[in-house]
Amino acid sequence: MFLKKILITCCAAAGLLAGAADARNTLRVGTEPTFAPFEFMDTKSREFVGYDIDLIRTVADKAGYDIEVVNMGFDALIPGLAAGTVDVVAAGVSITPERAERVDFTEPYYTVGLSMIVRKADAQKFPDFKSLAGQPIGVQIGTTGAEKAKGIPGAEVTSFNATSEAFMALTMGHVSAVIHDRPVLAYFMKMQPRAARGLQLQNVLEDSQQYGFAVKKGNKELLEKLNKGLEAVRASGEDKKIHDKWFAQ
Repeated sequence: MFLKKILITCCAAAGLLAGAADARNTLRVGTEPTFAPFEFMDTKSREFVGYDIDLIRTVADKAGYDIEVVNMGFDALIPGLAAGTVDVVAAGVSITPERAERVDFTEPYYTVGLSMIVRKADAQKFPDFKSLAGQPIGVQIGTTGAEKAKGIPGAEVTSFNATSEAFMALTMGHVSAVIHDRPVLAYFMKMQPRAARGLQLQNVLEDSQQYGFAVKKGNKELLEKLNKGLEAVRASGEDKKIHDKWFAQ
């Protein structure tokens, strides 16, 4: 009986050790879910979905992590890393010298450029960014599109918390154009045909930039793991599958 108890105890201990060995840490991933198709809230499942969400989940899995998505305002994401509120930011964040001073970025995972949507009636009047001088322009707060708009001479820039609010302002005639990353604008035009009726995505692309996942400045261990995970995802072809899921063209 005594030997049996010892064996049971040893087996139980071994099971606990095995469970501990198999346990995976969870990365808190900060995002701003109004940036379709990169990150947004699915209205039916009430879950966070999008290109960035699928990619960071797959990259984290390769690195040995699970993820927990944390909903935050875009302007709170980088401060959230510094405060330890989140471990990673996956929110279509462009890699810029200014941001690189505050956080560390992974290798780039997507290249984008800025474009603009106008009303069809104004398509010839506003063919490019220069033509928007002195015009009211809608942007999403904290984005590179917002910075671009501020550099247009005489522009009256209105910042919105969500891209949907900017598109509504354009439809209602409150702004002459909405400046944002081209994939976001193209996704809106494709997925919201009724809302996009009367609007036109202009054939202009400027200020090409790259997106990267961000971690707290100096967190080299996590950065290296994510970069290796990203490399593994590319080697397996999973990144292409994720891209094709969200971007038809």
